[in-house]
Amino acid sequence: MLAQRLPSILPPLAPAEMLDVSMIASVAGAIEDGALVDRRPFRAPHHSASMAAMVGGGMKARPGEVSLAHHGVLFLDELPEFSPQVLDSLRQPLETGDVLIARANHRVTYPARFQLIAAMNPCRCGQAGEPGHACARGPRCVQDYQARLSGPFLDRIDLHLEVPAVTAADLVRPAPQEGSADVAARVAQARSLQAERYAALGRPDVRTNAQANGPLLDVAAAPDAAGLALLRDAADAMRLSARGYHRVLKVARTLADLDGAETLGRRHLAEALAYRALADRQKLAA
Repeated sequence: MLAQRLPSILPPLAPAEMLDVSMIASVAGAIEDGALVDRRPFRAPHHSASMAAMVGGGMKARPGEVSLAHHGVLFLDELPEFSPQVLDSLRQPLETGDVLIARANHRVTYPARFQLIAAMNPCRCGQAGEPGHACARGPRCVQDYQARLSGPFLDRIDLHLEVPAVTAADLVRPAPQEGSADVAARVAQARSLQAERYAALGRPDVRTNAQANGPLLDVAAAPDAAGLALLRDAADAMRLSARGYHRVLKVARTLADLDGAETLGRRHLAEALAYRALADRQKLAA
C-alpha cells in the first residue's frame, strides 16, 4: 500500500518527461487512443517475471518493466522470490538509467530511470523476529532466504527499513495529521531546490541529486566539518563501497533539501547512514 501511494507524492510529470513516458508506452503498445500519459508510471510485475519481461526483449526487442516504469516507480513485492538472475539484471539500469537490449541483428537502448521499491519477508515463513515465534528451522531459514539477494544488488538500494506487523491497536488510532498533499508539497519544494542548484552549477540537465555524480556531487553535497568526520568514521566502520559512499551523500543531501537546509550537516548524514545499517545486517545474515 505504501508503494502504491508513492506516485501521489511525486511531482507531476514535466512536459519532456510526459513525452518520454508516452513514447515508451507507444512502443510497447500500451498507449490508449493516442493520448499522452500524464501520470507517473507504477509497475508491479509478478515475481515469476522473466528477464525479457523485466528488462525488455523478444523478437522485436520490446521495452520491459524497467522502461515502462521510466520516471515512475517499479515495485517488486516478495523480492527474494524473483529469480536471482532477473534481480541482478537490474543492476545496470539502476546505475545508468537506461538498458541496452542486444540481439543478433540489432541493438536497442531504452531509458529506464525509475525508483525501485521492494518488499520482502525476513524469511520464507515470514515470522522471523516476531515476538513469541520460534522457527523450526532456526537462523538457517533467514540465512537461506536472504542469501537469494546478491550484495551488489543490495548495495544499489539506498533506504532499508524494517516495517513491523500492524496490530489491531494501530488500526484504531487516529489518522496522521499530514496527508499526501502536504508531503507532495515538501517533495516539490525539495525538487525545485535541486533543479536550481544544478542549474547554477552549469548543469541544467541534472535535476535531482540522484543524477549527480563525480565532481558535481562533491560540490553539491559537501558536508560540514562534523558531518565529514562522521562520514569518514562510518565509511571505515561500515566498509562502504565507493558506490555506497556516494549514495549516502545523495540521500543526505536530499534529506537536507527536505529540511530546507543549505548546509549538509551531521544529522542528515547520520540519518542516511542509518538507512544503510540495516543493509549491513542483512549481508551478515546472508
